[in-house]
Amino acid sequence: MASELTVLFRRLRTWAMLLALAAIPILIATAVRLSSHPVPPGRGPAFLDRVSQNGLFVGMTALLVSVPLFLPITVGVVAGDTIAGEANLGTLRYLLVAPAGRVRLLLIKYSAAAVFCLAATVTVAAVGVLAGVALFPVGPVTLLSGDTIGVGESLLRSLLIAAYISVSLLGLAAIGLAISTFTDIPVGAMAATVVLSVMSQVADNLPQLEWLHPWLFSQYWLGFADLLRQPISWTTFGDNALLQAGYILAAGAIAYGRFTSKDVLS
Repeated sequence: MASELTVLFRRLRTWAMLLALAAIPILIATAVRLSSHPVPPGRGPAFLDRVSQNGLFVGMTALLVSVPLFLPITVGVVAGDTIAGEANLGTLRYLLVAPAGRVRLLLIKYSAAAVFCLAATVTVAAVGVLAGVALFPVGPVTLLSGDTIGVGESLLRSLLIAAYISVSLLGLAAIGLAISTFTDIPVGAMAATVVLSVMSQVADNLPQLEWLHPWLFSQYWLGFADLLRQPISWTTFGDNALLQAGYILAAGAIAYGRFTSKDVLS
């Protein structure tokens, strides 16, 4: 596991994606700071109109902006490359020579992708907080329920939101791993994973497919608003975790069935 994480985080591509994610809160904070007009309430992403009054909202706004597209793209790239990338490089059969076995390799690859989900989300949240502190005043945060919490607790809420989004991306990472076992072309697996994330979100916004919404892995991606109420409601967090666990098991079973019966020639 440690070796796989070392390989993942030594790649320039991984750091390029993390830097691109870090640029999102910096761009939001800079744009608001340089703007000569305050953001009208209700315009732009949620919380954007509060950024100039309290810099702690930069991280929350950046996470909200990143969830639909930017975070799924980076997770899709990492997850889609797990098995297909090794096959494309011709190193997969050498990995399987070790007594670790195919199941353990799948578990290690998925664990590394899960760690990246957390790293990507925390990067957006942490850089958002730093940019907000550097460019705007910081003070108590007014929650969606109307209650006010201190700076320390608001930072804890930001970490909870990052954890919530990380859990939300675990199902997508499992899907990417499963797709990666079907091809030796990593770009194809990456693209398919990202396309599925977009299709899930499109379907989630179509009222004609309301019967399907509870089963879509993106159903609760933006449900972290419950973490910004007093007291915190954990219902959505639990529902999201249960849904993602279902996708992890289903995609894991597909990956297992495919990979354990696959002839590895490269």
